[in-house]
Amino acid sequence: MIAKSKLPIPGLLFGMYPEQKLPAKKSAFTFSTLELLIEQLTDLKKGKAIRLVEKVRVLEKCIAPLNTAAFNADLQRLQISLRKDGFIDSHIAQAFALINQVYYNTMNVSLFDTQLTAAYYLLNNRLTEMATGEGKTFAVGLAAATAAISGVPVHVITANDYLAGRDASLLQSFYQALGLTVDAATHGQDTARRKQAYASDITYCTAKELVFDYLRDSLHRQKSPTIWHNESMNNSAPLVLRGLCMAIVDEADSILIDEASVPFILSQTTQNKQEGDYYTQSLDLAKNLTITLDFTLNQEHMQAVLTQSGQEKLEIAAATLPAAWHNRLHREEVICQALAALYLYHRDQHYLVDQNTVSIIDTTTGRVAEGRTWARGLHQLIEIKEDCQLSASLSTIAQISYQCFFPRYLRLSGISGTLSEARNELFNTYGLHVSKVPLRLNCQQKTLPSRLFRNKLELRDALVEHIRALQTKKQPVLIGTESVVESELLAIALKQANIQHRLLNAKNDKNEAELVAEAGQAGAVTITTNMAGRGTDIKLGSDINALGGLHVINCQVNASRRVDRQLIGRAARQGDNGSTEAWLSLNNSLLLQKLPLWARALSKNHLSRIPSCMIKATILIVQVSEEKHQTLLRQRLLAMDASLEENLSFGEVHYE
Repeated sequence: MIAKSKLPIPGLLFGMYPEQKLPAKKSAFTFSTLELLIEQLTDLKKGKAIRLVEKVRVLEKCIAPLNTAAFNADLQRLQISLRKDGFIDSHIAQAFALINQVYYNTMNVSLFDTQLTAAYYLLNNRLTEMATGEGKTFAVGLAAATAAISGVPVHVITANDYLAGRDASLLQSFYQALGLTVDAATHGQDTARRKQAYASDITYCTAKELVFDYLRDSLHRQKSPTIWHNESMNNSAPLVLRGLCMAIVDEADSILIDEASVPFILSQTTQNKQEGDYYTQSLDLAKNLTITLDFTLNQEHMQAVLTQSGQEKLEIAAATLPAAWHNRLHREEVICQALAALYLYHRDQHYLVDQNTVSIIDTTTGRVAEGRTWARGLHQLIEIKEDCQLSASLSTIAQISYQCFFPRYLRLSGISGTLSEARNELFNTYGLHVSKVPLRLNCQQKTLPSRLFRNKLELRDALVEHIRALQTKKQPVLIGTESVVESELLAIALKQANIQHRLLNAKNDKNEAELVAEAGQAGAVTITTNMAGRGTDIKLGSDINALGGLHVINCQVNASRRVDRQLIGRAARQGDNGSTEAWLSLNNSLLLQKLPLWARALSKNHLSRIPSCMIKATILIVQVSEEKHQTLLRQRLLAMDASLEENLSFGEVHYE
């Protein structure tokens, strides 16, 4: 990262398209044992943040009586000072005091000490852990406004287009009062409109849209040592971005960790009339193979592996097929993909089928992953399996992953409610430390004992009666389920029991904000997948606090502890009452993959005797194991980013 005194502003110093120059061969940052110990036991910025907040409160008393002319004069002097000296603490304190006054004048909002602290961390290139419901949107706005006043173009990166548009609109009057422009760059805008959005002082956008705009710009600029690109791209179109000056990443763990290694691919369609027949033949051949005898399935890696018997059967069948089947390695790869499409990828769990189209479900967020397709023919094989219209194959023009993209920013920071678990990886990959902001009010959340059931049917039956009891006393309930299909099965069970409820999953994600916002009303029962929890506040209805607040039931074992924390963090926000509990099934997909057979058998035979603490410990072991596995995968992919010789077989994002 650059020195504080050198702000990344397009111009003579950094060029008209500023970005961090990365080495041709990408190497991870190093985090020594001593540095790790210091970082985890002490936060060197904490003392400075406390002193800065105290100074802001003193300055506010002087600023409040100022008339408009005097206020604007102070603002202009601050702008000059920031451009000259950079983000030094004395200037940040002055900026925070002025901007907080503007918040109050335009939105009747006065920021808490915790929000000032979060904004201070963001301006210091740190990842900030701030609990759900503590006011991240306004804290980000404070940091973005301070940087923009100095002349630095700021990208505020949000989880989806809805949140980008919402936050830009929400804070528009606030930014305008500071003399700043704000806009949102969202999917579907033409080039001219996107360029206009990025020309604003502050631009709200999604990471995916931003990456594709950067890829197009990189092709037109014809320089990018670690981005693979095809020289056939038309270079006549204008640049859209003004460089990568500063980014504030909301829900940073989701973007920088969960989606870090997904290759984002700028592509163009290629027509091949024989391709459909080839994939259809592949599925027919795969259906004639016998599991265990001819192939095995690896649930953890979502792969099928042919046995010797399967290879021999394919060789015999290929002898009577066209020449495309005579290459052994190629035919075995496509058959393994066909087997995975048939037996490992399931409708309403891994993908949706809507209007004759297959759409991938993001397993981390629970939302539809718009624009994303599986690679190496897997997507087309699933389309044929589901009798959907076959999509055209795509040839790659350029590609990059978040792991390779975000370190290019000259100033980078982020914020989320769940970062601590991944602090080591975040530093090793991006060179960013994690600072935790304390809760403004003491947490009133109650954690009830966990329960374990033999199978999902037993869990569902018991859960219906439990929800009935909670609804009878009017306490709102939010239930997190493993997949779309599990959420729908629970909804059917509640309907049969005449229990009023609302369902939120990838099939109706357009109503996400409305459904989540109403989950705190009296008697509300809301069933959801992982998508409930990020970006929308749940406000409790009248007298709900006295009933115990929102009650969250987690019915899934997520691959990451962070995702669990996002869900249970919906309860007991900002000092409200709330409670959580985990109701789990032994045939949860992650437990089936990670829990040894002897442990599953022992649990099943002595279920009633297992104490809650042992259930939690077991889940923790499973999750830590999976987190380590995913971290190793990301590290390997990061090491291969320079050559890009291999792509993930799942979750590639294509943009035509």
